[in-house]
Formats: sequence, C-alpha cells, structure tokens
Amino acid sequence: MPLADRKKTLVLGASPNPVRFSHKAVKSLLRHEQEVVAVGFKEGLIVDEEIQVGMPHIEDVHTVSIYIGSSRQADYYDYIISLKPKRVIFNPGTVNPEFMGRLKQAGIEPIAECMLVLLNEEDY
Repeated sequence: MPLADRKKTLVLGASPNPVRFSHKAVKSLLRHEQEVVAVGFKEGLIVDEEIQVGMPHIEDVHTVSIYIGSSRQADYYDYIISLKPKRVIFNPGTVNPEFMGRLKQAGIEPIAECMLVLLNEEDY
C-alpha cells in the first residue's frame, strides 16, 4: 500500500485477549498495512504491536477507533480531541451521542460503524 493511503489509527481499548474485537481490529489493520497504535488498560502484545497504557502522546493520528463503552469514555474526551484526528469510529456498543457532539464541535468527524466491516469492504 502506498504511504499516502495509510491512515495512522489509534485503537482505544486494545486488548491482548485474542477473542476481543479490539484485538482483532489491530490485527486487521496490520494485515491491511495501516499504521497502528494500540492503547489499552493492560500492557501486552498484538502480533508485534505493543499495547500502550495511559494516554500516550501520538503525532499525526488520522483515525481513533473506540472499543470502550460510553461509561468509560469521558476520561478520554480531551485526550482524543487533543490528538486532532480527522475522524473517530464508534464501533458497535460504543456509540456516545454526547462525545459525538463534542467531536463535531471540534471539527472531528464521528462515525458510528464497525471498523472491521469498513476494512473488509475496502471503505476504510
């Protein structure tokens, strides 16, 4: 994939547990040759990608893909907005109208979709 087509994606809620959708998402992004930053609550590895904990400063994030429920998202509002992504994908079970409104006000596109489907349909 040409570098110009790569979208650095931060997966929030990344898990070392292979049955979790966040784990599958990181693996799928890597298979699709996207640059991935995995951020979760537990350190670990997904393929060769280290899961970072906390709120690491990451440059040039194109997309944030959320895999944490709305009740845990408030702590990350300012962090995600500070990354200045072009879009934030709310995967099934994570849709949060309050946060989506804040993102729109910040000029960031909120998308309520399944990132795995977007990748598989070549619509990422």
